[in-house]
Amino acid sequence: MISSKLSSRKEYCLPRKTEANNPADWLWIAESELEWLRLAAKQQVAYHAAHGKLAEVLEKILKAELIRLGWPLEKTHDLQRLRDALVSRGSDLAVGVKPLCDGLAEVYFVARYPGFDFDDPDWPDLRAKLQAVTRLLETVKGRVSAG
Repeated sequence: MISSKLSSRKEYCLPRKTEANNPADWLWIAESELEWLRLAAKQQVAYHAAHGKLAEVLEKILKAELIRLGWPLEKTHDLQRLRDALVSRGSDLAVGVKPLCDGLAEVYFVARYPGFDFDDPDWPDLRAKLQAVTRLLETVKGRVSAG
């Protein structure tokens, strides 16, 4: 797991070079964002920001899996489109991620822009989605490291 603690050693404070076509880099970013999400869920703060961030993390994990399968990176935030790409690439994850994609598809935009109605915070639901996304991350990490 990635540590959120800063080291006093200078070399650990330097930025990490990432590559958009490296699935491991997508997962590294997703994992670091999950740390913040776990804290927000535990403290029950910033529900709408956390919900939106969870959609972003799911997006990064789906992109990691797709890139691993040879998908040419597309700049999209559309979870349904990413799920459809999993289906077309024959990924066994496509069926399992459908409920997550359905549940988080609109959250990305609702959490960022005015003009939408906000639901009341549902922390148990967010925690359940967070657990499902964490399991998905671990599955894809296993595939990336094995590949």
